[in-house]
Amino acid sequence: MARHHHSSPQEDRPNIVLILTDDHAAHAVSAYGSAVNSTPRIDEIAETGALLENCFCTNSICAPSRASILTGTYSHVHGVTTLKTPIDAGQPTFITQLRDAGYRTAIFGKWHLGHGEGHDPEGFDQWEVLIDQGRYVDPEFLTVDGMITRPGYATDVITTQALNWVESLESEAPWCVLIHHKAPHRSWFPDEAHAGMYADPIPVPETLFDGKNDWPTRSEAARHQAMTIADHLYPVDLKVDPPEHLSGDELTLWKYQRYMEDYLACIASVDDNVGRVTDWLRERGDFENTLLMYTSDQGFFLGDHGWYDKRFMYDESIRMPFVLSLPRQIEAGQRHAGIVTNVDIAQSVLEAVGVASHPRMQGRSFWRDITQGTPEPSPDGFYYRYYENDDPIHHAFAHYGYRTDRYKLIYFYNDGLGLPGSGTETFTPEWEMYDLLTDREEVHNVAHDPEYRDVRADLEVRMWRSQRALGDTPHPSQPVPAGLAHDERGE
Repeated sequence: MARHHHSSPQEDRPNIVLILTDDHAAHAVSAYGSAVNSTPRIDEIAETGALLENCFCTNSICAPSRASILTGTYSHVHGVTTLKTPIDAGQPTFITQLRDAGYRTAIFGKWHLGHGEGHDPEGFDQWEVLIDQGRYVDPEFLTVDGMITRPGYATDVITTQALNWVESLESEAPWCVLIHHKAPHRSWFPDEAHAGMYADPIPVPETLFDGKNDWPTRSEAARHQAMTIADHLYPVDLKVDPPEHLSGDELTLWKYQRYMEDYLACIASVDDNVGRVTDWLRERGDFENTLLMYTSDQGFFLGDHGWYDKRFMYDESIRMPFVLSLPRQIEAGQRHAGIVTNVDIAQSVLEAVGVASHPRMQGRSFWRDITQGTPEPSPDGFYYRYYENDDPIHHAFAHYGYRTDRYKLIYFYNDGLGLPGSGTETFTPEWEMYDLLTDREEVHNVAHDPEYRDVRADLEVRMWRSQRALGDTPHPSQPVPAGLAHDERGE
């Protein structure tokens, strides 16, 4: 059960900065042990505050994750299940709770939750957002007064607009600004200052050359997808035609290098702009009393299993980087290993500043895990659901699952249920399960291994109970777990 907190008067309530990027994998952050790049200014936030080692999204795709961060609810509650389902912007969010408590609020950058009446940002004193993905160069923004084009590189422009808004504030009331970058989303266009900085060979993941024959135990979902570096990155992504003499693994390696050069250069620009925000806070004397957070809406495959993109419940796709600082309350240099999800962020922000969360919010605040106080028990696992089935571009199958600190159970129910963004065909359901202690790359599916029969049965019960507790509806094809008590079976 979520705990809901009550407002308490504070003479000096913290300001709030949430920097949210798009598709920044945790394994491309040096504080998380990246082997491919360095992110010193993002790392600085962790060094002066805390790093969440196991922060996960509950639906690994942009719009649903952003809606969960704002509302503190799962996709089936806030209604943004796919990229084609816009948000009802009038629903409660942590922003509306802050504004009701006297905070000035604003968002600059990527919104990606629909546009038009009922879908534009609500609860913000100021908003200036990209239309859909937006452009990397000379981006166009939708504002309450209409469209405006701002010259420059999107990451720089979004940061500048956010800082300018805070500078324009006249009263002493606390403020909250969301800085939502487009980067490092596909098609990965670096700015001039960082283009080419990763020209040297970039380390290759162990599973880059995984092939269909290397997955004898995995479900059809791994074979049906269309997100491979070898076959599904195109000249528009790579910015240049591949050399004609390359083929096979050599061509895949060349594409990986081109993709990663630009992806990492976009992150370098983000990192510099994170530093701009930190330096600006220090210059204003606000750093000590500002809740400064950096995260991304989901993870991303960086050649893992030969893939790019996200969607699947494998860890590279669902693990979010999340670092935060508030020196007056958070002891520096912490690493929190407990399970946290994007649904937990709203309540955690509100608890940090002493503002009541909304009774509708789900999840659990992690605030007392990293500050003085008595936290609630950490969850033993979390529920995940991806709704788009056989989408026309990446062809990922719909699935849900349950992950603990050691095990992961996935049910590919493979049915779009008529939701926008899904194909019309359904496929035979399949199960996957992974022992993350012995198989961190998630390549050996043990769902049908007799040695794991009891573990799987336990995970099926945990997943069913989680679905019931959260109010989600299992797919009709999912068998009722045999281990449920009679009053839990719903028969």
